[in-house]
Amino acid sequence: MEMDLLPGLLDDDLRYRIVEGDAINVLDSVEDASVQLVISSPPYNIGKSYERDSKMSLDEYIAWLDPIIAKICDKVSYSGSVCWQTGNFVRDGEIIPLDMVFYRLFSERGFKLRNRIIWRFNFGLHATRRFSGRYETLLWMTKSDDYVFNLDPIRVPQIYPGKRHSAAKGSRAGLPSGNPKGKNPSDYWTFDAKDAFVDDPVWDIPNVKAGHPEKTVHPCQFPHELAERCVLAFSKENDWILDPFLGAGTAAIAALKARRRAIGIDKSPDYVKLTVERLMELDRGALPLRQSGLAVRQPKPGEAVAKRPDSWTGEGVISGE
Repeated sequence: MEMDLLPGLLDDDLRYRIVEGDAINVLDSVEDASVQLVISSPPYNIGKSYERDSKMSLDEYIAWLDPIIAKICDKVSYSGSVCWQTGNFVRDGEIIPLDMVFYRLFSERGFKLRNRIIWRFNFGLHATRRFSGRYETLLWMTKSDDYVFNLDPIRVPQIYPGKRHSAAKGSRAGLPSGNPKGKNPSDYWTFDAKDAFVDDPVWDIPNVKAGHPEKTVHPCQFPHELAERCVLAFSKENDWILDPFLGAGTAAIAALKARRRAIGIDKSPDYVKLTVERLMELDRGALPLRQSGLAVRQPKPGEAVAKRPDSWTGEGVISGE
């Protein structure tokens, strides 16, 4: 890629380019077929602080993103992938799954859906007239059938390493049936192996809320673990990773941490500045990141947050719960 054609901040080792600007314009500066992996979580148009000046109808939202997605598809290499992390659009209390909308936009341009990955988390907006949403979806799509998929770096430990093939397997009878390198983590993601295959096979990653070590000023930040697994699985060292809606820079951080290179675009100067600061902290070894593979913490019975408040002893129901 001709990096000198791109605007924005370029680090001395040509590892990343962070660009302040509108994705629809900046993407023209990215060479076609040069990006191995796109990881992004576009604005959901649900009234977050960075959306309040431009709330759109669903049709307007699709019309805005459609030409951006068209350009993104052009930038992906023949063996490349897109990981598109999204939630729901809410219209007058009605839930519209955005992954259905985005699947159509990418599919129309020849991309093939390989997995619809479920990411579950424990905290979010409390609902009063429907069940509270506690998961989002990540669409993994490839540009061709000849795509990069590195399973070994993301395997999880076998739960039954001593399990063996039955006599019906012929020449394999009596041999270990599992892969010694570990088990495929499935499309229902967690980062704790026991939880994944014994208790609840989910990508169970805590979302970035108050108290999370990665929390920044960004109101809708996705966790490093989610981006890291995608980077390791769908790209190789020195490949270019693109995020056209950079936010707090999570995708760029995951790329550099895994020895890839990153292009990040965001129209907010504050988020561009935040990302650059976080990348510099990463270089210094001072960036707070939640340890990948760490089980989601559960409160102990004696902790204050695990005790039922005295105000809940009556028959009333606490609003919003």
